Amino acid sequence: MASTHRAPIEEHPDLMGLRARHDRAATTPRAQMIEALALLAGLYIAASPWICGFLGATQLAVTNLIAGIAYMLLLGGLGSSYERTHSMAWAAAVIGIWTCVAPWVVAGDVAHTRSITSNLIAGAVATLIALAAAFTHYRTGHGTDSHADDGRTMAQGRYDR
Repeated sequence: MASTHRAPIEEHPDLMGLRARHDRAATTPRAQMIEALALLAGLYIAASPWICGFLGATQLAVTNLIAGIAYMLLLGGLGSSYERTHSMAWAAAVIGIWTCVAPWVVAGDVAHTRSITSNLIAGAVATLIALAAAFTHYRTGHGTDSHADDGRTMAQGRYDR
């Protein structure tokens, strides 16, 4: 009986290539800029009731505070851990859309010019940033399946399917 050596899954060339592509995407100035803009957008959404003066609309103020913090948490690690955060950008885009419609959806009389203007602009910017984060890996990898060139291949018998 011939024994076959199975390498750990972490050493599979496809997985190593995917990790390398994600690492390249995380270190680009574009990804770092998107992360910085996302943090600023989330911070603005969270602080907008105090900045724009619609703190009297308590339900909307709490909604914006929670949405802004959630947005920052979802996109905050884009530059440092792209592999784990780029798919969360879609949830961040939903938060951006929610921010746009919140003045009309939140209970109470909260749809005033300040809250509407602030939420529409901040929500649209947040949505665009989240979409840019979601599509960052397409711009860096262009769909190529580059494998880590470490001399090990499936043909050499190191990796079994």
